[in-house]
Amino acid sequence: MSTFIQLHLLTAYAPSNLNRDDLGRPKTAKMGNSNRLRISSQSLKRAWRTSEYFYQSLSDNIGIRSRRFARELVYKPMVEQGVVDKIAKESAIKIAEQFGKLKKEKTPKDPLDNLDIEQLVHISNDEQRAIAQLVEQLINEKRVPTDDEVKLLRKQNSSIDIALFGRMLADSPSFSVEAACQVSHALGVSSVTIEDDFFTAVDDLNNKDVDAGSAHLGERAFASALFYTYICISRDLLLENLNGDEALVEKTLKALTESATKVAPLGLQNSFASRAYTSYLLIEKGTQQPRSLAVAYFKAICSEDLVNDAITRLEQQLDKFDKVYGQCADSRYVLNTETGTGTLTDALDFVVQK
Repeated sequence: MSTFIQLHLLTAYAPSNLNRDDLGRPKTAKMGNSNRLRISSQSLKRAWRTSEYFYQSLSDNIGIRSRRFARELVYKPMVEQGVVDKIAKESAIKIAEQFGKLKKEKTPKDPLDNLDIEQLVHISNDEQRAIAQLVEQLINEKRVPTDDEVKLLRKQNSSIDIALFGRMLADSPSFSVEAACQVSHALGVSSVTIEDDFFTAVDDLNNKDVDAGSAHLGERAFASALFYTYICISRDLLLENLNGDEALVEKTLKALTESATKVAPLGLQNSFASRAYTSYLLIEKGTQQPRSLAVAYFKAICSEDLVNDAITRLEQQLDKFDKVYGQCADSRYVLNTETGTGTLTDALDFVVQK
């Protein structure tokens, strides 16, 4: 049986617009017949994997996600080292095609646009090293790579972001990686009303006797919520994705847990400074079938003590599932800032214990 690690987090964000829709307004979702504020899982995962908590201890094990890698990792280094433009472009194209379909614009805005691929692709640190080694050889020999040399996709993987969140390569499915981590959209536990902030900017050099008006008028939507977020990690799949490197698995679990409790998406942070630490963290471990506790919030909470009432709801739902289905986890750890229960240090130690 696989071992699962489940994280349940309650995090309160002050008025903000951390994750916007196509109209620039905070994302929402309908749950339990009421509108809730929402932060997409994509936004959360990007904030976590690019956070300092990943880079502090895992900088050598982080991949890149890009469509432009061929121009940055192949074309530019070759040209900068004196390789002729034609050879550099042909080399970049041959390498890019290993990772996806090339863009083919008849009139590109940038001459290098057709070195990019159509879709974002996650490139592991092992593959980046292989590309760098090949490019160095091509620069020294002033030539285009052979067909065998551009077989740069690697089964071996030590990139923790790919191991956690997966990779899909439609043209080379054997090199795809199944994600070991599933992340829910963060949803507000109470109903939400999106508000609009009308603002102005004044020109510092205005002469109020001549022009006392505003130099700019704007409008920005915002809202506030206490969010429930659920994360499920297959420890066995994570270990498999990282080629059996137990030490790297432990570093990854600690970095993910600390990021999830401390790191907020960056949307409009300069305008709202809505940075928050998690108020409540429940970690569960065991071989039982995972389950979210989101059902605790299908009835929107309406109270003056939202954090404590949300914690009570979550713990009550936990007991309900245990009563009906049996113990849903082998072990649990709780960090609760409201009662002063637990510490982050102990939570990080707990999450890596087998």
